[in-house]
Amino acid sequence: MSQTTYMPQHINKVLTHHKQHTDKTKTDVEYEDGFKIEVADASYEKYVDEILATINDSAKKRGSGIATRTHEYLTSKMREKKAVIALTTDNHFAGFCYIESWGHKEYVANSGLIVVEKYRKHQLAKRIKQMAFTLSRLRWPQAKLFGLTSQYAVMRINTELGYVPVTFNQLTDDDAFWAGCGTPEKPCCVNCDVLERTQRQYCVCTAMLYDPKDHQGEPLPIPAEEVEKIKELLKTSSTR
Repeated sequence: MSQTTYMPQHINKVLTHHKQHTDKTKTDVEYEDGFKIEVADASYEKYVDEILATINDSAKKRGSGIATRTHEYLTSKMREKKAVIALTTDNHFAGFCYIESWGHKEYVANSGLIVVEKYRKHQLAKRIKQMAFTLSRLRWPQAKLFGLTSQYAVMRINTELGYVPVTFNQLTDDDAFWAGCGTPEKPCCVNCDVLERTQRQYCVCTAMLYDPKDHQGEPLPIPAEEVEKIKELLKTSSTR
């Protein structure tokens, strides 16, 4: 029996409508609100505790699941230049996301997306995701990008970037990735029992996938000068 992609009908209709009526992500948008969206390195480690607190607080307020991460894990993402951070003009933390490769670099996930509540009127989630998407594409140009999310706003952003809803069996089978969701005995996400009962066939989250083979020749979603900055940064960084 073939498996169908699970997505609530009203969400699927809205995403389809949004995709049909949205131009390709523009690369020439200029924001003049003072926020800085940057690839994070070891110099940003001082923000890790605040990032973790913001992620956990947001999950509690929404009453939804989120895979927990340790201080050491997020620190390692920054040291490896696999994280994106948003800061205000006076360098207060505003948002964050990190990337990781799975399945021998065949798949890449952008995870841990968070924006500080008082800064949520500046399209920071979209801007952070665009930067994380670009960082992922430059690091691993042949890899498929995927994500699990229960947030409609993230689904919209992913759709603009070219992701489509898929079944869970189209994602990585790397056990290390799925371990991030936890188990009923050692939960990382409050919904991990659903994932285990269905043997990773579906959960509360929607699975989304971006296959670069379907988007050849399309521009990256950030300005060209920002792309060049990332390329220079990656020259001194491991691509593992």
